[in-house]
Amino acid sequence: MTVPSPFRNSPIVIAALAASALTTGAAHAADPYGNWTRPSTGTQVHFYNCGGKLCGKIIAVKDQARKNTIGTVIMKGAEKSGDNVWKGDLLDVESGKMYSGVVTLESASALNLKGCVAMVLCRG
Repeated sequence: MTVPSPFRNSPIVIAALAASALTTGAAHAADPYGNWTRPSTGTQVHFYNCGGKLCGKIIAVKDQARKNTIGTVIMKGAEKSGDNVWKGDLLDVESGKMYSGVVTLESASALNLKGCVAMVLCRG
């Protein structure tokens, strides 16, 4: 599936996650739930409902050097903060550090994931 506006990489968080440019085959138009794939790396992330909030974990990787990240929860407790926008904790799998994350559902086939350090230095 071709994504008209793919994720923008955040070197702080997303490059480490290898999950920033995501397309889907399972998400609905009104929510980000389902399996999303970053076309440039083949990394798959499953976004799911966790206690009424949004969580996401890595479910597959194309790069076998990153296979140890499969099963890692990278988004925890994101709350809906606007139309098609969720904010929560985002894990940098390489450093183990948590950052502020924003998920924006741009369309039924495009999701934008952005990571921020202290809500000052945001890239995505």
